[in-house]
Amino acid sequence: MSKTSQQNTTTDANRASVIHTQAHTSGLQQVPQLMPVSPGGGGKAVPPSRQGKKNSFVDRNSNEYRQRRERNNMAVKKSRLKSKQKAQDTLQKVNQLKDENERLEAKIKLLTKELSVLKDLFLEHAHNLADNVHPVDTETTTTYPKNNGQ
Repeated sequence: MSKTSQQNTTTDANRASVIHTQAHTSGLQQVPQLMPVSPGGGGKAVPPSRQGKKNSFVDRNSNEYRQRRERNNMAVKKSRLKSKQKAQDTLQKVNQLKDENERLEAKIKLLTKELSVLKDLFLEHAHNLADNVHPVDTETTTTYPKNNGQ
């Protein structure tokens, strides 16, 4: 098997060198490699959306230009209005949540005080019950059978 190869170098529209390599009798197809033309890496890559457009002179007095500018100005106003409204809505929601938070914290304080009072009442009541109940001593208590008059 001989492995002779042939290289061809061309320059494409983006000023990049393309090296085409053909390997004979190897049965493998090789992919072209992109290499920059200048040693420093070349210029910027042009996005596909801008490749077909040229930096042509725009007539600012044309009707088409005026319509595009008017549409753009309306879109900008709409976007800014929407952004301002969103900021106001967010601020309103923040204030609403702050008020609700304060209300809930006050409720927590009130319920904590109520719980403390109820605990104290319960403990006092339980202590009083414990003091009033005397344990019955079963060893000293003797039960006598009743005499039915005998």
